[in-house]
Amino acid sequence: MTLAEFEQQIFTVAVSSSVCDIPAVRRLTSTSMSLRISVASGSFMDAFYNEQTDTMAFAFIREGQRVFGADNTGGWHIHPFSDPARHDPLTDPMSFGEFVAEIELQQLGT
Repeated sequence: MTLAEFEQQIFTVAVSSSVCDIPAVRRLTSTSMSLRISVASGSFMDAFYNEQTDTMAFAFIREGQRVFGADNTGGWHIHPFSDPARHDPLTDPMSFGEFVAEIELQQLGT
């Protein structure tokens, strides 16, 4: 995947989501990109991709703390809402769309 493809995927999901604002590029280098997406609740999501290492990470931040996350460092895993410090292995990669869907479900429950 290229940085442009990653950015397009994030934007496509965000604009169709009921909780996301328009993503903003926070950091861009020749091999990596970090995007921030404000969430309707006042929280935000960060999405990171490194093209060189094929590393991807998503984090949902509330009041300065990660409350949910997913990344492929050491294999795909999530940091669940119930215990964001925990690493629960995933059998398949998590797309940004799936990540946002989990947050939308959580937002509906609160």
